Amino acid sequence: MAVRVQDEPFDFGVEAEAFARGRTDAGAVVTFTGIVRDTDGTLDRMVIEHYPGMTERALQAINDEATERWALKDSLVIHRHGELRPGDMIMMVATASAHRVNAFEAAEFLMDYLKSRAPFWKQEFTADGSAWVASKTEDEDALTRWEKQK
Repeated sequence: MAVRVQDEPFDFGVEAEAFARGRTDAGAVVTFTGIVRDTDGTLDRMVIEHYPGMTERALQAINDEATERWALKDSLVIHRHGELRPGDMIMMVATASAHRVNAFEAAEFLMDYLKSRAPFWKQEFTADGSAWVASKTEDEDALTRWEKQK
């Protein structure tokens, strides 16, 4: 049940293979990787800020909740901070469970939390200037479905 907040890039293939290697306790491993996207062709870079210590504690708490709710055998959350460019991997979630439904749902839960509630602040830089990224209604809506399922 690992959480890593880091500025350096990660190798998705290496991380996924290491997470799944030798598993005999789980019938399902689910992975997801978020990538910095440039929706309109103007994004130069994104800078992600966080408060060290506080961020890791918050991510560990939600990871622990996912582990308990879906009887996970293991989980991994990696989230980057600092300067990222379009196409860079920004985060990764991996879950392992006896059954695929639990692994998929736990991964979705973790991704929804990371998108809407994790303590990161994102600023986008374009040729026109910079702007802080605001939360989106659809991200909040995605998270509320998990509250209803408690």
